[in-house]
Amino acid sequence: MAVRLNRAAGFVAVTAMLVLFMAAAGAPTPLYVVYQQQWGFPTSTLTLVFAVYVLGLLATILVVGALSDHVGRRPVLVAAIALEAVALLLFLVAGGVATLLAARLVQGIATGAAITTLSAAVVDLTAPGRAGRAGLVTSVATLLGLAAGSVGTGALVEFAPAPTTLVYVVLLVGVFAAVVATALLPETAPRRRGALASLRPRVGLPDYLRSEFLTITPILLASWALGGLYLSLGPSVAAGSLGITDHLVGGLVAMLLCGTGALTAFVLRNWPLPRVLMLAAVLLAVGTVGTLVAVDAGSAPLAALGTVVAGVGFGAAGLGAFGTMAALARPTERGAVFALTYVVSYLAFSVPAVAAGVAANVVGLGPTTTVYGGVVAALGLIAVAARLRRRRALADDARVARSGV
Repeated sequence: MAVRLNRAAGFVAVTAMLVLFMAAAGAPTPLYVVYQQQWGFPTSTLTLVFAVYVLGLLATILVVGALSDHVGRRPVLVAAIALEAVALLLFLVAGGVATLLAARLVQGIATGAAITTLSAAVVDLTAPGRAGRAGLVTSVATLLGLAAGSVGTGALVEFAPAPTTLVYVVLLVGVFAAVVATALLPETAPRRRGALASLRPRVGLPDYLRSEFLTITPILLASWALGGLYLSLGPSVAAGSLGITDHLVGGLVAMLLCGTGALTAFVLRNWPLPRVLMLAAVLLAVGTVGTLVAVDAGSAPLAALGTVVAGVGFGAAGLGAFGTMAALARPTERGAVFALTYVVSYLAFSVPAVAAGVAANVVGLGPTTTVYGGVVAALGLIAVAARLRRRRALADDARVARSGV
């Protein structure tokens, strides 16, 4: 009989794998400037590399996002881990933009298959009656992984030899550990019919989730668009507008946003989710505006402070959005629901960042960053209005229910 991890150990293993995949996704961020210097490509190419990753990720989410609900979590994880290993090997041998694009595309496919499956597995392995904990773990692990990948790579680039290869060797060791962990995981999603039909790309929601999801969407757009700016152009903005060229500091730019977000999600874990979502909407707008003003004034300390405020909103957004979906989605629909949530998130993560990369070559990085941040702040304000409207609607429904009408 095969040895299997118990529920608690499986929960830890799945969470660690989610951190690993997100760390691998965030690792190239401080290296973009290095690649740009070595190979001499423009900012638009930099964001193309970023976009190819998201294209692979989104396509995979749309096609296989619900597959693990039918064939089981472990087979999909095995395939995702194998593809991640291929991507890391491509990074190791990359000598130009073409191989870098291929590596990011394969990594996007691997990450798309992994994150929906791992997010659903986190919910499966959460103790009954504690679905909100799954949303907390998913949001914290995602942000912690992005932060760790970014700052870890920045440190290796600044202080260690072979800056464009060592980080991928370290990640390959983590991938090997993930293979062992997956072999020991209990299967939490028994096979059921409909696997082939689930591969047909679909974007939709069960009717009972539609109203709640629509009010969450502006928060997802604002938070992930902000994350896309920091993880694609953050180090370039730090170097170009604030004069910061240290690679470790470049990694810390993304770490400030994502690390603050992870800490926030943990601190707010016991707050009611509607309150968390409102806080997210307000602080995303306030923090983004504050950061823009600081960058325009050339003040790195004030820009860091604004980033921390925005990071609180970023973390609250992930906790509130994913926690709400985890709490409300039915077990047989979790993979599909998380797939749609990630599709919306990563569209916001990628499309504005690519547009910003193109615009930066035309009008300059400074004006592009200002417009981009203004859109994020406006989305935050729209999210505030949406949450207020949702609160009034729920209060009206409660009054009707009490009156028996």
